[in-house]
Amino acid sequence: MAGEAQPDCLFCKIVAGDIPATIVRETATTIAFQDINPQAPTHVLVIPRAHYANASELAAGDPAAAADVLREAAVVAEQEKVADTGYRIVFNTGPGAGQTVFHAHAHVLGGRDLQRLV
Repeated sequence: MAGEAQPDCLFCKIVAGDIPATIVRETATTIAFQDINPQAPTHVLVIPRAHYANASELAAGDPAAAADVLREAAVVAEQEKVADTGYRIVFNTGPGAGQTVFHAHAHVLGGRDLQRLV
C-alpha cells in the first residue's frame, strides 16, 4: 500500500537500515544518498522515507513529502557544491523512462556540463 514500507523494495530497506548506503543527508521525511552507478560527478538520490512507487504517486498521495524531496534536492545541491554551477533534478517515472527501483526518488546530478534535453 502507498506510504507503507514494502518488504521487497531496495529503498525501503535502505530507509530501514537493512541495506547500507552512503548517506549524505537525512531529515524526518527524506534520505539522500550517493547513487551506486553515478552518471555525473555529483549523483545523489533523494527519496521519501514513505514508500510511493513513483513521482506521480508521491505527488498525489503526499504532496508535502513531494515538496520535501524537492526542497532537499536543492539543499543537497548546495551541500555538494553544484548549486552555483548548475544541477539537474530528474524523476524517472515508469520503466519506459528508465525507472528501475519503484520507490519515488529524485536524482540530483551536477559537477559537469549536462546536455540539453530538448
